[in-house]
Amino acid sequence: MSAPKLARRMRSARPLRTAAAVAAALLATAGLTACGKTHKPGEPVREGLSTPLAGLDYTVFLTRQLNLKDVEDSGYAPGVKGAAPGHGLFGVFLQACNKGDKTASAVDLSSFTIVDAQGEKFKPVGLARSNPFAYHGGPVATENCEPARGSLAQQGPTSGALVLFDLPLAATENRPLDLVIDGPYVAGANAPPHAEVILDI
Repeated sequence: MSAPKLARRMRSARPLRTAAAVAAALLATAGLTACGKTHKPGEPVREGLSTPLAGLDYTVFLTRQLNLKDVEDSGYAPGVKGAAPGHGLFGVFLQACNKGDKTASAVDLSSFTIVDAQGEKFKPVGLARSNPFAYHGGPVATENCEPARGSLAQQGPTSGALVLFDLPLAATENRPLDLVIDGPYVAGANAPPHAEVILDI
């Protein structure tokens, strides 16, 4: 190919490359915006997105089955013997962050429920208070989270506190499975506020 033809071809290809680069940048920006979006109270969200409840933003980072024979997984739930036959232990790793100007209270463990597509409900397994990876709830100072910034759970691979469920394996096929988080009762409200996360199981 002659030099003039090559130069013309390179000039004609430049706008296409520029347009592709602009489109990629717009997609990346849209993705970042979606990750940082906080949804309306009670609106179901997927893992990775924040949902507001009683002054805190709850975010589920990861849901996965735990194998307590694995060294890493056994560290998340010391003292737990394992799932019953036909069941599996599933860890929901989440955080509750306070972006307000006053202390707010994260819900306690009893406020979490997994609900499958057939309406079956499952409550979490209690973990020792001394477990540094376990979700505990309680007061969360402004500009902080549960798990607290700098804690072992926050600095771990999942960045979240563990809420552990012993689920029948058959129930995991009844998708979608939703994590429902019940908020505190509000006087005058028809029903207590809640948040809902569609789990990626």
